[in-house]
Amino acid sequence: MTFKALAPLIGAALFLAPSLAHAGDDWITKQSPKSVADTVAALTAAIEQAGAKVALTLDHQANAKSAGLELPATTVVIFGNPKLGTPLMQENRRIALDLPQKMLVWDEDGQTMVGYVEPEELAERYDIDDDAEPVEAMEKALDKLSDAAIAE
Repeated sequence: MTFKALAPLIGAALFLAPSLAHAGDDWITKQSPKSVADTVAALTAAIEQAGAKVALTLDHQANAKSAGLELPATTVVIFGNPKLGTPLMQENRRIALDLPQKMLVWDEDGQTMVGYVEPEELAERYDIDDDAEPVEAMEKALDKLSDAAIAE
């Protein structure tokens, strides 16, 4: 599903809950009062302060521009913590396809959004108990990191 297709879901959810929205059943999205660039900077700083490692910051807008195309600000931050990811891969190595974790920061009609796939969804996708300690730890970590990214 494209983000354009998700936009109506995100908008409806934001109407019902201004600071936190569930886009579909497997996404968490939050609004940021900052620009995409400032939100990405806050997110990467929070990741590093938490002891995780930023593997890559992928600026899709810049990549589109290099191909002569236009795209609103859209950045994926890929990061991980082996203490959380390794136990999940020990359960089912196929989850490695979705790890390290990714968080999307994008401009949605002038509003900066932060979103990620819920760890429970990843656990379900790979037949891992969603109550497993690493899954719950990942949920808490992503919530804290996304909150830090949007904090004023």
